[in-house]
Amino acid sequence: MASPARVFSLKCAVQQYAWGKLGKESAVAQLKAGADPSFTIDENAKYAELWMGTHPNCPSMVSIPGQEEITLQKWVEKHPEQLGPEVRSYFHDSLPFLFKVLSVRTALSIQAHPNKVHAELLHKNHPDLYKDPNHKPEMAIALTPFVGLCGFRPIKEVAQFLQDVDEFREAVGTRAGKLISASHSMDMPLQREAMKDCFMALMEQEEKVVKSSLAGLVNKVKTLQNNPAELKRFEGEVLLKLDSEFPGDRGCFAIYFLNIVRLEPGEAMFLEANLPHAYLSGDCMECMACSDNVVRAGLTPKYIDVRTLCEMLDYTGRPVSRTKFLGIESHGNVDITIFNPPVPDFGVSKFEVPEGTASFQLQSFESASICIVIRGEGEASSESLSSPLKVRPGSVFFVACETSVDVSVSGGSGMLLFRAYSGIF
Repeated sequence: MASPARVFSLKCAVQQYAWGKLGKESAVAQLKAGADPSFTIDENAKYAELWMGTHPNCPSMVSIPGQEEITLQKWVEKHPEQLGPEVRSYFHDSLPFLFKVLSVRTALSIQAHPNKVHAELLHKNHPDLYKDPNHKPEMAIALTPFVGLCGFRPIKEVAQFLQDVDEFREAVGTRAGKLISASHSMDMPLQREAMKDCFMALMEQEEKVVKSSLAGLVNKVKTLQNNPAELKRFEGEVLLKLDSEFPGDRGCFAIYFLNIVRLEPGEAMFLEANLPHAYLSGDCMECMACSDNVVRAGLTPKYIDVRTLCEMLDYTGRPVSRTKFLGIESHGNVDITIFNPPVPDFGVSKFEVPEGTASFQLQSFESASICIVIRGEGEASSESLSSPLKVRPGSVFFVACETSVDVSVSGGSGMLLFRAYSGIF
């Protein structure tokens, strides 16, 4: 009996959500069409996510010539040894990560993800809202200029906004003074308590107060569009974007609590448990633990659980420079950046192959991995393959543990490839 394939192509599906980019503007649509000639891009459709993994909501299909297509989950169940012994032991014969490409046109909700213990509790008490007992740490790596919200600002910045932006202070209400006072203290527990009180005050403020204050602020900022310095002082560009997408939503005021993070291609941010965040615009790679647990509090038509979110958040203020997650870089004939966050579920490596480089190797890991080609064409070869896999933008392939892959690059044009794997090692 022939040994099962250890390197093979995956057919991956796209998710169309309201916040996705339209038609060919979406990297998700472009990559899907690049890998699947039968896929036709609808210029009016909103292509938001390309999923790579075993998640039942959008499973990847194993595509091996001469064999019937099955889901990657079924393949893993039949061949769990391909995950790697430590992955099998720690994650109970499951692929622990979900790999995605995201194309963000309008803002995703202000949200956070529970830690493992809290996720188990939420799932036990509210299984209709929190579908599984797993945590959901995430990492985003920018493919294009990318904007998001991540973590609370240093308290002095929030205090300055409360003093300078009358409408923000009105929306927060009487607790604003407590935060301004705490900003002069070096007592971190006091600062976190004040931040929590003020953020909860905004989230629980009467809707008519929020709408009135926000309308006044938006009208003021619109008059400043020819004054870049003043526009920046009010974070006007982001404010107007959010208000145009979610008019009157209290989440628009969150830009004065949370860091606005701008990532250039190749830069990353890691979203650990209880860290408030939102994606605002751009294309990115995203890797996460295999879970659906999200607690939301604004900028969304979906279910909002303000009390749960406000109780779970990490209110520690941090400068925007500390919101970026730095990879470990190595430079040779191929530039490799390794993003290994402090969780066992996943890590990601970025391979940037310069023009003129003919080939490179994906070394064997003790974990199974999933690879996607973003730019460039060529072939992927391995001892377990009877013939090479042709790869191009959008090609996705699975690599079993303890299996190396040689990639040849066509035409000397270079390649950009990302590889996700378990971070348990």
